[in-house]
Order: sequence, then C-alpha cells, then structure tokens
Amino acid sequence: MTQRKFFRRFTALALVLFIFIIQLPSFGQAADFQYNTEYLQEVEEFIKEYYLHDVTDEQLMKGAVKGLFYNLDDYSEYYTKDEFDKLIEDVSGSFVGIGIYMGDDNGHVTVFSPIKDGPAYKAGLKAGDIIVSVDGKDVTSYSSADVSDLIRGKIGTKVKLGIKRNDSKDTLYFNITRDEVKVNPVSYDTVNKSLGYLNISQFNDYTVENVDKALNYFDQHSIKNLIIDLRNNPGGSVDQVVDVLKKFIPAGSIVHIKYKDGTIRTYSSSLKTPKYKLAVLINENSASASEIFAGAVKDRKAGTLVGVTTYGKGVVQEIIPLDNGDGIKLTIAEYLTPNKISIDGKGITPDIVVKNTDPTKDLQMEKAISLFK
Repeated sequence: MTQRKFFRRFTALALVLFIFIIQLPSFGQAADFQYNTEYLQEVEEFIKEYYLHDVTDEQLMKGAVKGLFYNLDDYSEYYTKDEFDKLIEDVSGSFVGIGIYMGDDNGHVTVFSPIKDGPAYKAGLKAGDIIVSVDGKDVTSYSSADVSDLIRGKIGTKVKLGIKRNDSKDTLYFNITRDEVKVNPVSYDTVNKSLGYLNISQFNDYTVENVDKALNYFDQHSIKNLIIDLRNNPGGSVDQVVDVLKKFIPAGSIVHIKYKDGTIRTYSSSLKTPKYKLAVLINENSASASEIFAGAVKDRKAGTLVGVTTYGKGVVQEIIPLDNGDGIKLTIAEYLTPNKISIDGKGITPDIVVKNTDPTKDLQMEKAISLFK
C-alpha cells in the first residue's frame, strides 16, 4: 500500500470515529442525575448498534456497575457471583472441595500440598503429585484453573483423580469425597524448653480457636516466651485479630476504627496481667489485620517488633452480598493504632530492623530468639 493510499484510508477511519464521537455528549457536561442517565442510555445504544460482537443487557449492566468502582481505592471492588463465592471462601477459610493447594509447575498441574485433615489428605494425596485425569478426563493439557473447575462440586459427591507420582509410569487413582474444608491458619512448635513459636498465616474464621489450642499446648509445657510470626500475613477479620490480641495486650485500647462521619469505635482488652513475653516478626507483606496486631503490640508496649516495615494497609472493608448472588467489597473506615496513629500508606516500623539478606538463613528469626537469651 502506498503512503498516500494509507493516509487516505487512515483519514477516512478517523473521520468515521470522529463522527461517532461527536454524536455523544461530553460526560463533563453532566449536571444532574437525569442527564447522566440519558448519557448512559446513549452510550448503551451506541454500543449495541456499532459494537462488532453480540453483547447482552446483563453484560453491559455488570460492566457499568464495575465501572462505578474504577476510581475508588484498590481495595473496593464489585464481584460477579463466581468471584464473590471465591472471595467468601478466601476470607472465611472454609470451602467445599477436596482440600489441596495446587498450581502449574513445569507444564503439569501439581499438588503443592494437601490441607491437613482434608479429604485429599485423608485419601493419601501427597505434595508433588501430578494430576493427569479427573473423572476419567485427560487433563494433561489443562491449566490448574481448569482442573480446579473440574474438581469442584457439591458436598458429599465423589471425584476420581488420576495421579502420577515420583516419575512412575503407573497411574494411581483416588476416589475422594468432597467435603467442607476448614483452613487452619495457625501452626506452632517449641524453639526450646522456655520459648514457643506461633505462626499465624491469616486471620480467618478459624484463627482464634486454633490460637487457643496453641496456647494450651504452650501452657502445658510451661512456656511463657513466644515468637509470633506475622510475616506474609495479608490480614483478614478485624474481629478475629481483636480476639487474639485480647490474649496478649494489657487492659486498654487495641485499635480504633474511624468511619466517614467521624464516628470512632474502639476495641479494648480487659486482660489484667499478660501471661506471655512477646517478640513479633513482621515484614513488607504483613498487612491489614496483621498490622492491627503489630500496632497494638508496639503502642501498648506488649512486646518487641522485629523485621522490616509492614505493608501499610490501614483501611477496613465491608463485604456485602447482593440479592442476585453478586457482591461488593467496599472501604468503609480506616483504623488507627491505640495511640491513634494512621498507618495507611506508611506501614509500621519495627522496634528492631532486621532484613533477611541471606537466603540460607532466617536472620529475623535468629534475632527474635536472641531476645530471650
């Protein structure tokens, strides 16, 4: 094509676009609700008439609703039914399935780990297993997301997985009954006779009950010194983190929640005498509820923070289900530490800064242990 022909064609295309565009009113001219409504109707009609592909009213409506959230903060979002169901699973820590963490690894859908006491764990699946079939369907060319969709189902129903293990040529088959899986975000152990280690990976619906189990274990072993690991903890439920903090923070404020109208709700502890001496590990991925924990420990001088500055998510979201199964997550408040300090966008600075610069060592953990020597 010559440059002149290309220019003529480009000019014609630009003219068509210009004609279409000038027929639509400028959104900046909107002065009232009626005008905005008419504007959206014109855009909708324009799309229906000229858009190359078929599009339904429902698709356009959901797109418009999602657009309402476009200029809000990063944490506010509109979810379709499937997206909302997944969000609830993630937040609550409970879902119906077989209970495995899996993903794509070297072209295979691989089991990273079965969830302890879940259906897959009880059936005998192991970390490193490669899923090659689901209910007789070959899935060797599928993504982990596609395989996950096939594995999902109603509680009490069965799914048959074909597994390759340890480079064996034989395929192992497992008939697994889907059930409710509760994700335990708490793990614990003893470091030595006087020091315990408590890891909290998130604050879901099962955090408090499992922290109680850990503390009972430490009490049975007369352990009063604890390292609480909140590194890479993305947060979770405000109620759960507050209830955990009540076990460690002396009587007084834990966190303040400040709403748009200026109202402040204060959560407090009534603990007379803390039982444990604490060191709390934090890093750049400790966010939201884990920062509430760190902020309370720091301001109330209930322990020592070790690590690096936290993520800096100092706002609270409400999750709202809608009648059609969709849902909304909306930022409704900010939280302040006991000393009424906002950490949003700033994070919480540890009392002792330690960077994990050596991949072969956990320098932060080593520093925390040294505090109890």
